[in-house]
Amino acid sequence: MAFKAISWFLLTHLLQQCLQSNAKVPAIIVFGDSSVDAGNNNEISTVLKSNFEPYGRDFRGGEPTGRFSNGRIPPDFISEAFGLKPTIPAYLDPMYNIMDFSTGVCFASAGTGYDNATSDVLSVIPLWKELEYYKEYQKKLRGYLGDEKANIILGEALYLMSMGTNDFLENYYMFPGRSSKFSVVDYQNFLAGIARNFITELYQLGARKISIGGLPPMGCLPLERTTNIFSGSVCVEEYNNVAKDFNTMLQDLVVRLNKELVGIRLVLSNPYDILSDIIQNPHLFGFENAAMACCGTGMFEMGYMCDKINPFTCSDANRYVFWDSFHPTEKTNWIVADHVVNQSLAAFV
Repeated sequence: MAFKAISWFLLTHLLQQCLQSNAKVPAIIVFGDSSVDAGNNNEISTVLKSNFEPYGRDFRGGEPTGRFSNGRIPPDFISEAFGLKPTIPAYLDPMYNIMDFSTGVCFASAGTGYDNATSDVLSVIPLWKELEYYKEYQKKLRGYLGDEKANIILGEALYLMSMGTNDFLENYYMFPGRSSKFSVVDYQNFLAGIARNFITELYQLGARKISIGGLPPMGCLPLERTTNIFSGSVCVEEYNNVAKDFNTMLQDLVVRLNKELVGIRLVLSNPYDILSDIIQNPHLFGFENAAMACCGTGMFEMGYMCDKINPFTCSDANRYVFWDSFHPTEKTNWIVADHVVNQSLAAFV
């Protein structure tokens, strides 16, 4: 087991180095939810924040940046793998300007999904607003670099989309509005339609290299296991099956759009299998606990419930698959990002 794990890490590291030396992606542009939010939620009025300790304690200098992790998140590792900066700045962060955004920018917001049904309730940045910020960014980039150079960057950039978990676990299962109107299959079709429209609009704005993220095994998140206490706190397989079915639907969408939109290179970056492997075989990847999170009791804490005065937070996050009840640790983020880079994103080299 240990030898297999070491061999796997050496192989993926070697492949990552090959990607770095041949990278043809000048910038990483990110849309999505809390799993890829680099700190945009710090600048809006919402309870969905993570700009306080112990969030970010393993980030450079122990800085809580607004990332929902103890350290870096997947887009950061993907950026580094393509030979770019090791972190991607949040568009709304006043510390950065258009010069800092020329090799990568994050528009993602915690709480965002394809379906904007709860955006007003949670006071987060809805998906359509992320796109408006992107249009604003395009204008700034052209003003800074000139039309020709900016258009090359915008056309060759890698666009990452990570959304969907919030839609199911919040919009559909938590709030009755959607589940009373849609069956699960109808809701999956509804979200796939929104994803199609979003990708098409990005394409019309010049994007050609796009990665759409699939759903993780969301029934295995610590928060969902906690609510499944009467069944022994095991993974909620109903949610996992919904995730797998929706990922299949997204893959079909990828195939269709690659045929319909001339010149697009669209891929599905599906985290389901690698995360499922980590959760089922944590010791193979160097973890000790996959059922509970590091922060707090590891059962339900997230955001303000995961703060520095909570006495139960673990001392070593590298032993845990999850940082809080909803988000992975930096170590897990690295493994997942490395897998995605060497699988679906290798097509962009």
